[in-house]
Amino acid sequence: MGIRIYIGNLPKGFNPKEFDSVLKSLEEDIRFKPVLDKETKECRGFGFATANNEKSAISLIEKLNGFEFQGAKLRVEKSEKKDSASNKKNGINKNNKRKNIKKIVHSDAPNLQSPDPRWAGELSKLKDLLANQKAPA
Repeated sequence: MGIRIYIGNLPKGFNPKEFDSVLKSLEEDIRFKPVLDKETKECRGFGFATANNEKSAISLIEKLNGFEFQGAKLRVEKSEKKDSASNKKNGINKNNKRKNIKKIVHSDAPNLQSPDPRWAGELSKLKDLLANQKAPA
């Protein structure tokens, strides 16, 4: 099984075949696949490369991280495993093995006496405007 490498900050409208040739010139056994938008079929600005061995992966990361490609500095690093990403979705963080617990925020509980805190700033501005307004004479 190959080693997955994340390649980010790809420029908009870049040609994947051209980028693939850049990768092949640096390391022979590298395969690249950009992540495409479902609707527009354009690259979303990142993709994944696969190296056959650890030595090739490290070499590619060292050569490409910070490399300028069509006016954009690339971000290249070893990709996380898929299972850790799925665990994050399920609420389990691999580092601390704790589940995310839904916390009750004060705005979630119905309270008729106080205004919604999300609008507190706007309400204070409105009160100031009303206080500064002069009554017609």
